[in-house]
Amino acid sequence: MIARGVTIRGLEVFEALAATGSVAEAAETTGLSQPAVSQQIRNLETALNRDLLDHGKRPMRLTPAGRAYLSHTSSVLSQLRLAHSELSVMDLSHLDKLSMGIIDDFDNELTPRLVTKLAEAMSQCQFRLITSPSHEILRDLQDHVLHLGVAASSGEAISGITEYPLACDPFILITPSEFADDTAPRLAKLRELPMLRYERGQLIARQIDAHMKQINITFPNRFEIGSNPTLISMVSRGLGWAVTTPLSYFCVARAHTKVTAHPLPFTPFSRNISLFANNDWADTVPRDVAQTVRNLVQQKMILPAIDRFPWLDGKFRVLSD
Repeated sequence: MIARGVTIRGLEVFEALAATGSVAEAAETTGLSQPAVSQQIRNLETALNRDLLDHGKRPMRLTPAGRAYLSHTSSVLSQLRLAHSELSVMDLSHLDKLSMGIIDDFDNELTPRLVTKLAEAMSQCQFRLITSPSHEILRDLQDHVLHLGVAASSGEAISGITEYPLACDPFILITPSEFADDTAPRLAKLRELPMLRYERGQLIARQIDAHMKQINITFPNRFEIGSNPTLISMVSRGLGWAVTTPLSYFCVARAHTKVTAHPLPFTPFSRNISLFANNDWADTVPRDVAQTVRNLVQQKMILPAIDRFPWLDGKFRVLSD
C-alpha cells in the first residue's frame, strides 16, 4: 500500500530537487513557488518517515534512502508520463495522404515505433516514409516532396517551413574501446589515430567542421564517410576516432562493445533535432507528431543513454516549443 501523503506532485518535486539540489531551480522546473516546493518535500518525507535529502548542505544532496527511493520514483514517473502521452492519441484520421522523412539516425529504434503510432492514427491515410540525411530531408520539404520531416536543424529559418524543436543532441567523442580509458582522451592522444569524418556534404559534417574551425583545432582530412553505421563500424575496427552525437552512436548498437563514448576534450557544442512542416499544414498535426516523437526520444533514447553515460544528463535532452 502506498503511504498516505505520497502524491505525484510530491514525487515530481523530489525528482526535480534530486536533479538540481536547489529549491529555486526545482520551483522553476515544476512551476511551483519555492515555499510550495519546500512543503511538498516535507510532506513526502513525513509520509515516508525518512529523510530523502540532506537539507543542511548546499546544493542539497540525496541521503542513502533518497538515492534508493529515486531509482524507483524516476521509473514510476516515466511510466506515468508515457501513459499520459499515449492517452492523448493523435487525431490524424482526417488525413488521406502524408509523406514524411526521418533522419537516418532514428532508423533502428525510433522509426518503427513512430510508424506504428502514425499508422494507428491514420487508418484511412496513404502514408509514405523515407529515411535520409538531414540536408536531403530539408531539400525535399522545400520542394514539397515531403509534408513533414524530422532532421537536424541548421539554425537558420527556412522560408515556408515551420520548425518544432524536439531534442538537443550534444556532440561526443567516440574511440575504439581499447584506445582510451573512461575519461576523455587528450587532444595529443587523438593524434595517434586519424579522425574519421562524415562526408562533407552532410549537415552534421558542416556543423562539426564549423565548430572546430571556430576553436582553431585541426586534424588531417584522410577519411570522409557518407554512412553513419559505416563510420561507427570503422571506429570499432580501430581505424580511427570520430566526433558524433548520442543519436548517431546509439543507432548502431552492434558496435557498442568495441566503441567507447567520451565527453569532448575541447569546447562542447550540440545540434538540435526538429520536426519541420510545410506552412500549408494546419498547426495541430505537426504539433501532435512532434510531441509523439519527443516522448519516444525520451523513453527509448535519452533515458537509456544517460543510464549508460551519466555525464550526458542535462545535455542530451528533450526540447519544447
